[in-house]
Amino acid sequence: MNKSMRLLGAGALLVTLGLAGCEKPPVEVVQRGYRGTGMAQVISPGSFKESVAANKAPDAIPAVPASGPKAKDVYQNVQVLGDLSAGEFGRLMAAITEWVSPEEGCTYCHGTDGFASDDKYTKKVARVMIAMTQRANEEWGEKHTAPTGVTCYTCHRGQPVPEYVWTENPGPKMAAALAKHPTGQNIATAAVGSTSLPYDPFTPYLEGDADIRMAGDTALPTGNRKSIKQTEWTYSLMMHFSQSLGVNCTYCHNSRAFADWEQSPPTRLKAWHGIRMVREMNNDYIGDTVDYLPDTRKGPMGDPLKLACNTCHQGAYKPLYGAPMLKDYPNLATQSAGSKKLISASVSSAQLPTAAAAGGGE
Repeated sequence: MNKSMRLLGAGALLVTLGLAGCEKPPVEVVQRGYRGTGMAQVISPGSFKESVAANKAPDAIPAVPASGPKAKDVYQNVQVLGDLSAGEFGRLMAAITEWVSPEEGCTYCHGTDGFASDDKYTKKVARVMIAMTQRANEEWGEKHTAPTGVTCYTCHRGQPVPEYVWTENPGPKMAAALAKHPTGQNIATAAVGSTSLPYDPFTPYLEGDADIRMAGDTALPTGNRKSIKQTEWTYSLMMHFSQSLGVNCTYCHNSRAFADWEQSPPTRLKAWHGIRMVREMNNDYIGDTVDYLPDTRKGPMGDPLKLACNTCHQGAYKPLYGAPMLKDYPNLATQSAGSKKLISASVSSAQLPTAAAAGGGE
């Protein structure tokens, strides 16, 4: 085979592989803004069909009367859900078992010392997670989670550990002669769409409160510190948002004025609150479980498995494509007295953003 034939064969192979990585047209386009602004969502029917099938909500367990003796008067050591009737309590426990540990059943959280015992760490974690779910629905309902609401199934999908969680990424091991603290980029990871953008957008933004911004709001040299490096970190987080919700930038931004809140779709405000909700969940709830978690439930830096946008959304612009699971489980819609008592750290309600507070970049 001569050189030209080998090149032709290689080219054909590359074309074949390239086409294999693309989806068969046509695609569907949904216009979300004024014509001429490029505000449209491109949807692949094949991928969308698969995503809908993967985000199907389970059937609800039939409701039971709210009357009757309270769970705290029937069972021992019911700290969060004690004000439910015994029937409601049993129904919710059955649902949580199916949502979180369908294979292991009740023994995933309850050991051989009886149901009242706290000998298993999973029971203590579950208690905190129930309180966190109630908080997400009550405090963040109108701001982010409504009208869908969230339940344990939103994240767990029948698995003890949600598929999409994260811990602080220490980065790759570096040779002794090289810098021991790399800038956090130029290493392609799935977390940021297999790009070379910074590989850990979660720690600074979804646990910390680093400024999310790409452009300075003052002229140089008047304290403007918005650099190319900070822009790359912001883009890293935006890649995570896009993958998590299965959308592009114009789902939250007006393409003619990305930073202008007045020209942005309502979804941008939803996302602004969502960022702060996830920070609160990670710091005030999940962070409190680290003391009794085993090493297998921690990252390489010793921190617990935490939430990000894809933990709930899993490729859907609304978790479970808006299936209103919460209406079938109203006991998770508001914070119980027990859940408020359980979480001792005070959490403040987020306010509507101003241009200064929001930084213009989220």
